[in-house]
Amino acid sequence: MNPRALAAEFLGTFTLVFIGAGAMAADASTGGKLGLLGIALAFGLSIAVMASTLGATSGGHFNPAVTLGLLIGKQIEAGKAIGYWIAQMVGAVVGAFTIKAVGDPAALANSSYGQAITGDAITQGQAIGLEALVTFFLVMTVYGTAVDKRGPRLGALLIGLSITMGIIVSGPLTGGALNTARWFGPAVVGGGLSQWMIYVVGPLLGGALAGVVYPMLFSSENQENTASQEL
Repeated sequence: MNPRALAAEFLGTFTLVFIGAGAMAADASTGGKLGLLGIALAFGLSIAVMASTLGATSGGHFNPAVTLGLLIGKQIEAGKAIGYWIAQMVGAVVGAFTIKAVGDPAALANSSYGQAITGDAITQGQAIGLEALVTFFLVMTVYGTAVDKRGPRLGALLIGLSITMGIIVSGPLTGGALNTARWFGPAVVGGGLSQWMIYVVGPLLGGALAGVVYPMLFSSENQENTASQEL
């Protein structure tokens, strides 16, 4: 297993959690001036930047759901995927502890240390479904812009924007995790592991579904086979 790839997955996920939790703390300390859009952009831009920086080393997953979707679509081997999952989870935990160590304690506490938390306005089943759906859009974007050779050369930016899009929609209801590691790190620091089913099942379900749907319906290989059958 390539240690550089594991280091890239660690660093990318670390950055996502550090910047995202930091943005949530900044929003809390300024009385909400950053807002949902600002927080969503912080998460999205952190992925866009790190995917551009480290994508050549590891593929820039930084998300267990992305890795699962690519594993199902046969874009990564199982052993490598397991290594990525470990690196991502560890990176998220270290990122959360780092922002706790250097951030404003009061602001971090007011923002629940960057945790994704589901409120009373949505049931557990609805929350799982919402997290699955927005993660499905994210992993479909990964396939369409980074995996598919026909995709535009803007993969990292568009993937980051798909995260921003998902958080804008799901943030007020579930906290907009779209990423089991992004939930796990702050949850460990903030002691909020009780909603684990939402943030484990939801994103992984969405990633797995995209790993089935894109290769089956939209991949260049599938379309070439369909065209040859029509001829």
